[in-house]
Amino acid sequence: MKNFYIVTNEQKDKELKLTLAVQEYILEKGGVCHFGLNRKAGPEGYRNLEPEEVPKGTECVFCVGGDGTMIRAARDLVETGIPVIGVNRGHVGYLCELDSETVFSAVDQLMEDRYVVENRMLLRGYCVCQGHLSLEHLAFNDIVIHRSGFLQVVNLIIYVNKEYLNTYSADGVIIATPNGSTAYSMSAGGPIVDPKAELLLITPISPHALNSKSIVLGAEDEITVEIGSRNQETEEAVEVSFDGDQSMKLSVGDRIMIRRARAHTRILKLSKLSFLEILRKKMQEYS
Repeated sequence: MKNFYIVTNEQKDKELKLTLAVQEYILEKGGVCHFGLNRKAGPEGYRNLEPEEVPKGTECVFCVGGDGTMIRAARDLVETGIPVIGVNRGHVGYLCELDSETVFSAVDQLMEDRYVVENRMLLRGYCVCQGHLSLEHLAFNDIVIHRSGFLQVVNLIIYVNKEYLNTYSADGVIIATPNGSTAYSMSAGGPIVDPKAELLLITPISPHALNSKSIVLGAEDEITVEIGSRNQETEEAVEVSFDGDQSMKLSVGDRIMIRRARAHTRILKLSKLSFLEILRKKMQEYS
């Protein structure tokens, strides 16, 4: 492997010091390296990196920033099949394997072809608003349906494969991939799942019931969330966000349909540490 691309969150890498240092190191080692900046999503879509920006022949994309930078790149590049690896410049960084001290030795490993590639599943979802279908969007971590406007709970009616499952009276609900199990879903009390697993997680946000727990479903299931009516005296509305990047408003009677994405994203792994070892170290470090 010798063809690299770096996508950088310039808020995390001030003056692109690390980005330029990594690029220079790769060039000195006889490799090829270009870089681009992680942009804020625009109103017409939520791509932060267009696949056309990455030169043909690129074999690896370094994501310099944090988990968010890596999530956006992995999602945006899923159709290209180019594997990504994260360089953490943020805080916890569950997904980013590297940091500013280990990235240079990582370049050596990659150029010597000492790595493995793991496939990770994504979600795809589209909304049905007053009978009209929205564009389909992808999510690497989660799709979150949450209350908007007034500080009151909302009724969210959950169907699995068109069969009624449950109605949550809650602040919202999180539909997560195994990757997203250590993100918002974990904060809401959901289980931690090995990211290589193939399954779907449903986790309510601050449910107003003692028996509202997370539910684990098969990867091939289809989840439908319908916005139920609760208080006719106020205008009830919720928002749907995909990896926290883009939100869409839904009203009572609207629905969002969620399934696994057709393609997997590819994550480069260099460390021989198991998921459990990494998880244990993260818990000790940030406890």
